[in-house]
Amino acid sequence: MGFEPPQRLVRALGETYGDAVAAEWLDRLPVLTRDALDQTSLDAERVMAPGGRSSLVALVRRPDGSPAALKIAPEAARPDLERDALAHWDGWGAVRLLGETGGGGLLLERLHPEVSLRSLPEAKALLEAAGTVRRLWVEPPAGHGFESVAGRSARQAAAMAPYRSDALAGELTAAALDAREGLVADPAETLLLHGCFRQGKVLGGDRAPWLAVGPEPLVGERAYDLARLVRDRVEDLVASSAGASTARRRVNKLADSLEVDRERLRGWTLFRAVESGTRALAAGRRQDAELLLEFADWL
Repeated sequence: MGFEPPQRLVRALGETYGDAVAAEWLDRLPVLTRDALDQTSLDAERVMAPGGRSSLVALVRRPDGSPAALKIAPEAARPDLERDALAHWDGWGAVRLLGETGGGGLLLERLHPEVSLRSLPEAKALLEAAGTVRRLWVEPPAGHGFESVAGRSARQAAAMAPYRSDALAGELTAAALDAREGLVADPAETLLLHGCFRQGKVLGGDRAPWLAVGPEPLVGERAYDLARLVRDRVEDLVASSAGASTARRRVNKLADSLEVDRERLRGWTLFRAVESGTRALAAGRRQDAELLLEFADWL
């Protein structure tokens, strides 16, 4: 079996970590994957494609024939923190960690990668997403090494700052940075968060109907974790004549159903949408940036 990385992974790693870092890890990936399989006596079936944007995932069989998934991620993606979060959740609302290998490999419960919440009608998907993410919001383990919302968003804000004078993104960038300043100045709570929660990160399972995958864990307030979910299916929202009102209703509906402050959720949704938009501009993905900034402007 070959271990050719999916093109989506190649593009995303270059954008996130730089072409040189991405190329170095991708060159090592076949050896890392074979070593991980050998260390744990796994039989590989196939690489998932198009797969994720930060790791290679292969469907495998354990020595007893049971199915599993092997996830290999670069060190910069901090697979150790994903491991710690999954171990702490221990299958509650999230994929279960079965073990780990050298080189940043995680052996995971196999879910149904072809079935995510995006396969459901929007209203049902949001309902199931809310029920799933609620389970993840627990007290972090003692002595944890997870980044804080304040710390992560500070790094993001620094990268956004040059766009204050951008013709397309300037006003929204200023508003998003101001919103962040107010939110971090008055922190609401400190819980373990998924960090990248959206419909595509919730897959069908056998042990439970829906389980979260691919966390980028951090600690902080629930409103930050919900903010990415608010803009799910943004292409459909922008294409709809009622997109603006639908987006604002989503904020209110999700906030109320999960007992999160509406204004804090609106603020974090604005910040995260503009952050993604300016990052898309930096990567030359202008069409994606325009979609995200139009969405942000509705808030």
